[in-house]
Amino acid sequence: MENTYNSAPAYQLKTNKGLIKTILLGIITFGIYPLVVMTVLADEVNLVASKYDGRKTMHYLLMTFIVAPITLGIGGLVWSHNISDRIGNELKRRGIGYSFGAGSFWGWCILGSLIGIGPLVYMHKLFKAVNLMNADYNVNG
Repeated sequence: MENTYNSAPAYQLKTNKGLIKTILLGIITFGIYPLVVMTVLADEVNLVASKYDGRKTMHYLLMTFIVAPITLGIGGLVWSHNISDRIGNELKRRGIGYSFGAGSFWGWCILGSLIGIGPLVYMHKLFKAVNLMNADYNVNG
């Protein structure tokens, strides 16, 4: 009798995050939906990556409503840099060929804000990276 087991987790992470959906539902919910999406995203990164990198990303709402205002926005920049870096490292560790990381945050979200559309490009890349990471996690654990 051969002992085989499925390495896929019992709980499957969602892979349907999208920019247009987040914007439209954000308008309908007066900004609540994007807060929920980012909170879930941070929890998913912690679930998928913490076992390998030994780090834990701060809860998004704590960062948004307490840390960022106290630090005059610097805490939010550090949080975004760190989560982008963790996602990029996890994509590399899993062998997923998608270019994303802290440079994506600084390039698209910060410098790209000079052309207006940069933060939207960053959010699209963030959602795509997390969807790819979650899809691999759903299959390989």
